[in-house]
Parts: sequence; structure tokens; C-alpha cells
Amino acid sequence: MNSDSHEFSALNALSPVDGRYHRKVDKLRNSFSEFGLIRLRLHVEIEWLIFLSQHPQVTGLEKFEDSTIDDLRSAADRFSITDAVSVKSIESTINHDVKAVETYLKRKFKNDPALKNSLEYIHFGLTSYDVNDNCFALMLQEGRQLALLPELTHLVSVLKNMANAYAEIPMLARTHGQPASPTTVGKEFAVFESRLRQQISEFERIAVNGKLSGATGNFNALYAAYPDVDWQQAGREFVTGLGLAYSAVTTQTEPHDYIAQYCHAVQRINTVLLDFCRDVWGYISLGYFRQKVVAGEVGSSTMPHKVNPIDFENAEGNLGLANAVFSHFADKLPISRWQRDLSDSTVLRNLGVPLGHSLIAYQSIGAGLTKLDVNHERLDSDLNESWEVLSEAVQTVLRAHGAELPYERLKALSRGTEISDTKLREFIESLDLPNPANQYLSKLTPRDYIGCATEIARSGKEKT
Repeated sequence: MNSDSHEFSALNALSPVDGRYHRKVDKLRNSFSEFGLIRLRLHVEIEWLIFLSQHPQVTGLEKFEDSTIDDLRSAADRFSITDAVSVKSIESTINHDVKAVETYLKRKFKNDPALKNSLEYIHFGLTSYDVNDNCFALMLQEGRQLALLPELTHLVSVLKNMANAYAEIPMLARTHGQPASPTTVGKEFAVFESRLRQQISEFERIAVNGKLSGATGNFNALYAAYPDVDWQQAGREFVTGLGLAYSAVTTQTEPHDYIAQYCHAVQRINTVLLDFCRDVWGYISLGYFRQKVVAGEVGSSTMPHKVNPIDFENAEGNLGLANAVFSHFADKLPISRWQRDLSDSTVLRNLGVPLGHSLIAYQSIGAGLTKLDVNHERLDSDLNESWEVLSEAVQTVLRAHGAELPYERLKALSRGTEISDTKLREFIESLDLPNPANQYLSKLTPRDYIGCATEIARSGKEKT
């Protein structure tokens, strides 16, 4: 394939989001692609024209009949790739993307008897970012509702099911990488289900803002044309009619603080999931989980035995890429020189990129979770070799019964040395403890020492 070829395929895409992983991000394409942006611009322009036609004080524009409104909205609903190519052809001549949409609409309806006298009210009184900022807001809203939240909700459901299914399976915990008080496999899944659910709730609450206020945020042109109209109220009605929250005080652009909030919220979600990926990767490495073998797959080009945790590694890489870009968005987009500069333009065109990497990661995690099998033998083996973890229980029971220096006695017995079940039981038998306490400690094993882990995993009492 020569470098002059205009043919596109997944093999010559510059980014793997539109190449290797293109099928995984199809849910985003209709909103965040160049086609999606043009489609949304057309939608906003048409809705503004309809809004003006219904406003009783905009006297130069006749009120549209319902059939005319249906025709206009149909143009947006049926907007196709072929139509988008026509818009891009206009743009190639006039070198302005928003004006190209206005020109396209005027040409499309110039012979329509119901609209031919209303064409100059297309893009009436607007600056480009009265269109664009609403488009970017609609993109982010669609991305949240149609792509991210469904995948995240699915992950929460899977984690909850695994927390319940594995609630009673004891597992040696590790703090600082060293053996620590046991937990259960399900309780550790419940931790991430709880964290993820909380961050999703925060993400859902973030308002997505639009604006309509003219070239410097003061409705100058609209006020000049129709000084008796309450344009502040009209702007609010129009933007909320699009399904967006309204930014009342702006410059030429919406301040984009909400985009920073949106990015930070997804970053926190991704950080929780990155933590989860690393934990599961570690548990696979320890042998606590086996991975189901998929017939025909190869784990290594030279080591035939390998079954690698590739789904969690893939997710970790994509989450890192997403968060790096989200961080730039959050730092960059709320900043604009005076009333407007163009340094945000190419950045905003990349809004779909970190959402794409996030979506790929969520799907990879979901796929990885379906391949996990608990390795009961390995879990039991590690517990049986870690009797030292019961030193916490023994010294705490001693404290409860007023014994002298309980922590120090257990430290001398267990710190930095191997401790067997026999050695620990001999120590317990030597203690001057009431019979119920002595019996409890004598029968205790690392497998039993899980506290309320099962109840926490199942009941959700510790979840927010």
C-alpha cells in the first residue's frame, strides 16, 4: 500500500483505538468521530432555528408548521456519511467547519417552500462555540450514558456476583507483601465493587453544561437584532431543551470546568480499576487463580506452557493511557486566554480518545474475569504455611484478659521466624487464660481466622 492511498482499514489506522480495537469502541463512534461532531452540529443548528421560529418576539421569522419541524428534525435524524462528505467538501473551500454546516443547511433547504424565506435565521446571532460547546456536551453525555455507564454497571454486577460466590473462601491476606490476617476471596472483590459503585455514583451526578450567549458571552448580536427579547432566559430555555445544564456566565466559550470534573471522575474510576487489575494480576501470579485455557490460543512464542493474564495487563495499559489524556484535558480545557483562543480546539476534538481507551479497558477486565477459576489447593497451602498470622489473635485475646506484655510475648515468639501449628499450640497451652478463651485459641486455624469477611462480602453493610 503506497503512502498516497486514501483507503482506510484497521491495518493502517494511526491509533489502535481505530485500528486493532476499533470494534470495541463502536459505541463511541456515532458521537465522537468527525461524523459525530458534524451530526451534532447539524442537530444544534436545526434546534436553534426551530426555537427561534417558536419564539413570539422573533418577528422576522414565521412560526413553522409541525410538518416543517418534522422535516427539519428528519434532516438531523437521517444525516449520513454521504451528507457529512458534502459538509466536508464545503469546508475544504471555505475553511470553516461550523460555517460549512450552516452553508450545507441553506443549500439543502433553499428550494423548500416552507423554509426558503427563513434561511438567514440558520445560525442566527450565534458564534461557533454556541454550537460547538453544546455539541461537545452532548458528546460527553452520550458517551457516559451509551458507552461508559453500561460497561461499568456490568462490571459492578460481575464483581458483586463474585463477591457473593467467593464470600466463604478463605485467603491469606498480604500487607506490605507479607502474610497478614486472613480474609476471603469474596471480601476482596467486595472492596472493589464498593469503591467502583461509589465512584460511578459521583460520575453520574456531574452536570454536563452547554452555553448560548454569543461571541463574548453577552448576547450582543441577538440583543442588537431583538432588544426586547429576554435573551438570557431564551438561552437557558434553548440549552436545557437540548437536555443539558446551562452555563449562564461565559466568555465566547463555556468555561469547561465541568469537563475537568468529568475527566477527574473517570480518572478515579479508572484508578480503582487499575488497582483491581494489579491485585488480580498478583493473585494469578501467586496461583490463587487459575486461568481457563482457550483452545487455539498461544501464551508465548517460545514457552508453550504460558497462560498469561493478558486481559488485566491490556486493561492496565489502556487505563494508564486514558488517565494521562484525561489529566491533560482537566488541566488544559478550563484555561483560555481572555475571551477566547483556539488552543483548546484540537484538544476538544480528541474527547473520544480517553473514553475509547477506558472502554477497551472495561471490556478487557470483563473478559479476564470470565477466565478466572479459584485454586483452592493453593489458597489452603498458603494458609497452612502461615500460622504466624494467628499471633495477632493470641496477643489481642491476652490483652482482653489483662495479661502482661502480650504484644511483646507474641513478637518474641513469631517475628522473623517460622512458626508451626505445633509451636503455636504449645504456646497457647502455656497461657493462663480462662477455659473458653483457651479453647477458642487452641482450635483456631488460619483458615478460620477471617473475622467478618464473609458477612461483609455478602451483606454489603460496609458498602457505600
